Formats: sequence, C-alpha cells, structure tokens
Amino acid sequence: MHSPKFLKNPNRRRLLFFIFLGWLLLLIGDRVDELRVYQGALIAIYTLAIGSVILLTGYSGQLSIGHGAFMAVGAYAAALTQIYFSPPIIITFLAAVIITAIFGALLGGGAARLSGPYLAGTTLALALGLPTLANQFEFLGGETGLSFDVGFPPERYGFDFTLYKWFFWIAALATLIMFWVMQNILKSRYGRAWKAGRSNQAAAELLGIHVGRRKVLAFTVSAGVAGLAGALLGMISIVSPSAFPLSLSFAIITGAVLAGLTSLAGSILGGLTLVIIPEIAEAISKNVSESEAVSANVPGLITGVLLILTVLFAPNGPAEQWHHHKEKKKLKAKSKGS
Repeated sequence: MHSPKFLKNPNRRRLLFFIFLGWLLLLIGDRVDELRVYQGALIAIYTLAIGSVILLTGYSGQLSIGHGAFMAVGAYAAALTQIYFSPPIIITFLAAVIITAIFGALLGGGAARLSGPYLAGTTLALALGLPTLANQFEFLGGETGLSFDVGFPPERYGFDFTLYKWFFWIAALATLIMFWVMQNILKSRYGRAWKAGRSNQAAAELLGIHVGRRKVLAFTVSAGVAGLAGALLGMISIVSPSAFPLSLSFAIITGAVLAGLTSLAGSILGGLTLVIIPEIAEAISKNVSESEAVSANVPGLITGVLLILTVLFAPNGPAEQWHHHKEKKKLKAKSKGS
C-alpha cells in the first residue's frame, strides 16, 4: 500500500509531525496541575535554549559558554518592546528574535576570527558583563528589573484556563515553531555548509564555502533562538540581571552535553533533565539530611554524575547513541538476510 503523495515529501511529514506534537502538548497541558504546567513551560524554554547551543556548537563547531547573555538580550528586548509599544504578543517575540539576532551578528563578526578557548572566553565575559551593564541604566529597571506582561488568556478558553496554562501554551508553541524552522535550516545548504566547516575548514574552503560568513550566520541564528528562549523565560518570571546569572549559561551548556551536541532532538531530554534535577535533589535532601549545605550541593553532585556517565557511555548523547544502535540493528538484519 502506497502512502499518499503528500506524505512522500519529508518536509511535509516533518510539518505534520510538529502539528501533531503541538496538539498533543496542548491537550496534556490542559489536563495537569499548575506545578506541572509551569514545569512544562520551563522544559520548553530550556529545550529551546539548549537547541540554540547545539545549533552553534554541534553543527557549526563554535563553542559558546555564555548563551545566557543572548537570553538576557532577548528578554530585555521583549520587555521594552511590550512596555513602550504594546504590540501583539507575536510581534513582541519577533522583536526579541530580530534584536538578539542582530546582536549575535555583531558579535559573530568578531567571533568568526576566534576559535576554541578564545571564543568561549569571549562569550563567558559577555555573560558576566551584561548583568552589570543592565544595572547602570534606569530604563532597564536596575536590579528590580522589568515586568513582561503577555496579558490574560482569551475568555473563550473558560475560567479553568489559568495564566500558567496560557504561559505553557505560548512557550510550547513558540518552541515547536522555532524547532521546525531550525530543522529546515539544518536540512538546507546552510546546515550542510556548517557541518562541512566544522568537520574540515580547509576542505570546505576549497569547495567554495565561505566558512567565515557561515560562522557569522550560525551565530546570528543561534542568538535569535536563544533570544526567544530568554523572552519566554522573562514571560514566566521577571526580566532582571538576577534572572540571567552565569549559572544559567552553565546549566544550558550542561543540558547540551547531556543531550548530545550533535542531536537537536536530544535537547528535549536536556531540558527535561534540567527541570527534574532540582526535584530529585530536593527528595534526596529530605530523606538524607535537612542541612542547607547538603541541599545546596546535591544538584551539582547529580549533574556531575550525569555528565560523567554521559561522557563514558554516550559521548554523543543518548539520542545519537540510540540512532547508532538502530543503524547497527538494521545492518545486522541486512547481513543476515543476504
């Protein structure tokens, strides 16, 4: 039985999958309690942020450990746009993506000349310096920060549709749409050029690929994606320097390593892990000790153990490991058949 002609196109199949996944997430979000809905929104936001790191590091080979800075830029851009212009929420998020992408392009122009620890050090300095810079300007709200109000959910959804469910719907749909965009970019010639430049820069240049320009483009796209994640995080919390500490950048890169730096789909696992770890740590702390020192150190211990296990048993991430396992099974089945 042949599949319909519409489904033979991989882009259309991918679009249908994202539509189905979006419908499923919205259905689940309408049937769980407030805490789980809030955690679901966080998972979506972390997944998007981790995806931006994977796109930059895993596909174009540029190391960034300060992506929290791009998230901060996106959050402030969204908050200021909403405060001064009050546009529809979609325009607010688009402004966050565009402004952060421009910021990333400017940084990427210099980053294209750097590599390895030099680039990592530059992004780290950016993540350290931006919160201090935000405190110097009154229109950015100082330490108190800015309030980013996306409004209440439409009345047609009923009184049982709470604000946290509205946050989850927005975060989940924004993440799905951006992932669909990223998947299409990575399947295009730009994605193939990033992979070629990452694997062998000299060979890519010989093939006519301008690696420097491609790196700037990767930085631009990655920054725009991170900016959207930051705007979504600002939506459910407050836009202030304390909301985007250096630890956020470290958490995102940790999630990317756990997910696998070459697996965009694995970023979902990374986002889920970052949300689950504090819950596991709290449960362990209650059963083992009530000490504040234990409670403060357990999350770091769990994260460290997970990183070690990932490096030892799944260096490319669980998703990529599972893909290789399936490929091996197919090869074995073919060899037996022949």
